[in-house]
Amino acid sequence: MLTKIEKFTDSTNFSNALRVTIAAVIPVLVCNYFNHFEIGFTIALGAFLTYPSDIPSSLNHKIKGIIVTAFLIAGVNLSINLTYPFPFIFYPFFSILVFILAMLSVYGQRATFTSFSALLTASLSFSHMHTGLEMIQYSALLLSGGFFYLIVSLLFHFIKPYRYAELQVAECIKLTSKYLKLRGDLWNSAADRKVILEKQLHLQVELNDIHHNIRRVLIGKQLNAVTSHQNRKMLIVFVSLVEILELALSTSFDHNRLHQKFEKHPKTLATYQNLAYNLASTLKELSKNIIKRTNYIPEHKLRKHLEALETAITDYENELGKAEASEGVLMLKTMLEYAEKQIEKIKVIERAFTSVSNKYDFKGKDKDLDRFLTPQYYPISTLIENISFSSTIFRHSLRLTFALILGGIAGKFLPFQNVYWILMTIIIIMRPGYGLTKQRSIQRVIGTIIGGIIAFSILSLVPNHFVLSLLVILCILLGFSFTQINYTVSATFVTMYIVFIYGILTTDYFNVIQFRIADTFTGALLAFFANHFLWPSWEYIKAPEYLEKSIIANRNYLKEIFIYYTKKGEVTTSYRVARKNAFIEIGNLMASFQRMSQEPKSKQKNIVLLYKLTELNHSLLSSTASLGTYTQSHKTTASSRALTIVVEKVLKNLEQSVALLQNESIIDPNEISNEEIANRFTELKNIRQNELKEGNEIDEEDFALKMQEAQLVIEQLIWLTNLSESILKNTKKLMED
Repeated sequence: MLTKIEKFTDSTNFSNALRVTIAAVIPVLVCNYFNHFEIGFTIALGAFLTYPSDIPSSLNHKIKGIIVTAFLIAGVNLSINLTYPFPFIFYPFFSILVFILAMLSVYGQRATFTSFSALLTASLSFSHMHTGLEMIQYSALLLSGGFFYLIVSLLFHFIKPYRYAELQVAECIKLTSKYLKLRGDLWNSAADRKVILEKQLHLQVELNDIHHNIRRVLIGKQLNAVTSHQNRKMLIVFVSLVEILELALSTSFDHNRLHQKFEKHPKTLATYQNLAYNLASTLKELSKNIIKRTNYIPEHKLRKHLEALETAITDYENELGKAEASEGVLMLKTMLEYAEKQIEKIKVIERAFTSVSNKYDFKGKDKDLDRFLTPQYYPISTLIENISFSSTIFRHSLRLTFALILGGIAGKFLPFQNVYWILMTIIIIMRPGYGLTKQRSIQRVIGTIIGGIIAFSILSLVPNHFVLSLLVILCILLGFSFTQINYTVSATFVTMYIVFIYGILTTDYFNVIQFRIADTFTGALLAFFANHFLWPSWEYIKAPEYLEKSIIANRNYLKEIFIYYTKKGEVTTSYRVARKNAFIEIGNLMASFQRMSQEPKSKQKNIVLLYKLTELNHSLLSSTASLGTYTQSHKTTASSRALTIVVEKVLKNLEQSVALLQNESIIDPNEISNEEIANRFTELKNIRQNELKEGNEIDEEDFALKMQEAQLVIEQLIWLTNLSESILKNTKKLMED
C-alpha cells in the first residue's frame, strides 16, 4: 500500500496537480490573511484557468504558451464584461467569440488546451458581471493569477528539471516491456493471436503518445539549450527504446509453422519463450529503477538465457542430425539473432544508468533532431482551410457554439440559479468525438452524485471551517491528480471541494448544491444530444483519411528502405523520420477504430473492414520494418532489376489504394502483371543461387548468411506483395460500400 502511495505521489499527474494547487491556495491564504478573500480567489481562478496550457515541451514553448493563455483569459473576461450591457452587440459577439476560441484547436495540442481555458473563462464570466473600473481590475487579477502560476511552474521546473522526462522515459520502458511480453505470449501454442495483436495495436497508440511527449521535451532541450549529461542520457535511452520496438515489430515469426516443426521438441521453444519473457522483465526492472531513482545494478541474466538457447539449438541439431535439422536450425538461429540484437540494445539502456554512459556514441543519430518535431507556427491559412464541414474541428466548434446558446436559453427561461454552471459543464464534457463525450457525460454525472453524497455527509458531521479548508485543498489536489487517470474519481473530488467551499462561504449550501447538481445534469444532457444530433463527426467519415495517411506513411517508409538497400551507407535522417511517421500513423488508425467502436452500432459502418485494413497495415509495417532492420544489420548483396520491379509493384499497389481513398483513378500503362511478378521472383531466386554457386571460396558462415538473406529478403518481398494486394482489394471494398 505504501509503495503504491509513493508511486502515485511521485507521478507526473500528482506533480501537475500539486503545481496548480500551490498556485491556487497561496493567493487565497495570503489575501484572506489581509481580509481580501475575493482578490485571492480571483488570482487563484486565474491560476486554475492558465494551468491546462502547461503541457510537456521545451522551456521556451512552456513560457510562451502560459503567457499567451494568461493574456487570452484576461482578454476574454474583459471583452464579455464590456459587451454584456448591450444585448444587440453581446449575443452575436459571444457566439462568434465561442466559435473562434473553439477553432483554435486546429493549431495542435497546446492550442487546444488554451482554447479550453479561454472557453471556461467565457462561461465563468457569467458568474458575476463587473462594470467600470471593477471589470478591468478583475481581468488584471486573472492575469496576475496566470503569471503567478507561471512562477510556480518554473520553480517546479528548476527544482526537478528532468523529472518529467525521467518519468515519461520510465513509462515508455514499461510499455515497451509490455509489448515484448505480448510477443512472448505468442509462443504458447494455445495463445489467441488475434487478441494479442489487438492488445499490441492498443499499446502502439499509447506508445505513440508517450514518444511524442518525450520528443518534445528531450529534443526541445537538445535544440534550445546546452546539452546536459542527463538530457543526453535520456535521449540515448529513448533512441534505444524506439529501436527495440522497431526490432520487435520487424521480427515476425510464423508461430503455427514453428509449433508444428518443434511439436516433438517443446523444450526448445520453451527455452526461447523464457528468454523473450526475460527481455521484457529486464526492461520492467529498469523502469522501476528510474521511478525510485536508485542505482541500477545489472544482473547479467540475459546472457545466461541466451547461452541456454544456444545450447538448446545445439542439442536439437545433435538429436536430429545436421541434414534433418537444417531447416529448424535456420529458424532457431533467426530467433537467436533477434534476441542478441535486443540484448545489445537493452545493454545500451543499462549502460546509460551506469558510470560508462557518457561513452556511448550516437553515430549521427542526434543530427537533424528538429525534423522529428512538429513545427511550432500558427499561420492564419490553417484556420481558414479548416472552415469547412469536412473539418472535425469546424463541426465541433459549430456544435459547441449552438450547445452553449441552447444552454444559455435553458438557464434563462427555466428555473436554474446559475447559467454559467450549465455552460461550464458543456465545455468540460463536450469533445469532438461522440464516444468520449458520452463517456465523460456519464462519468461526470456519476462523480457529481457520489461527490455530493460524500461531501454532504462530511458537512453534516464536521462543520469546522478549518477542517473544511484542509479538505478543500486535499480535494483540489486529488481532483486534478485523477483527471487523466480516472475522470469519475476526478469529478467526485471536484464536486466535493465545491461543496466544501460553499459550506465555508454560506449556511444555505444545501440549496446552492441542489442547483449545481441540476445544472450539471442539464449541461451533460445538452452536450450529449448536441454531439449526437448537431453536425455529428462520426468516425466512419474520418476513418478513410487515417487509413490513407497510414498507407502513405508505409509507402514512404518502404521507399526509404529500398533507397538504403540500393545505396547502403549510413542510415539517413529521412529514413528515421519515415519510420517514425509509419509508427505514428498506424497508431492513429487504431485510435480511429477505437473511437468508432464507442459509437452507436448504426454508425459503425464497415467497422469489420476497417479493422481488417488496420491489421493489414500493421502487418505491412512489420514486414517493411523487417526488411529495413535486416538491411541495416547485414551486408546485403547488390540490388537487381528484378528486386526493383517487385518493390515497384508493392509501391504501385499502395499508391492505387491511396488514389481510391482520394476518389481518383490511376491508369498505369506500365502496370506489372502478377505473371511478371512471379517471373521476377523466380529470377531473384536464380540470381541468389548463381551467387552461391559462383562463390567458390565461400566459407560455411558466409554461405549460411547468404542463404539467410536469400530466404528472408525474398520471403518478405512475397509477403509485402501479398499484403499490398490485400490492402488494395479491401480498400476497393471500403470505397464501394
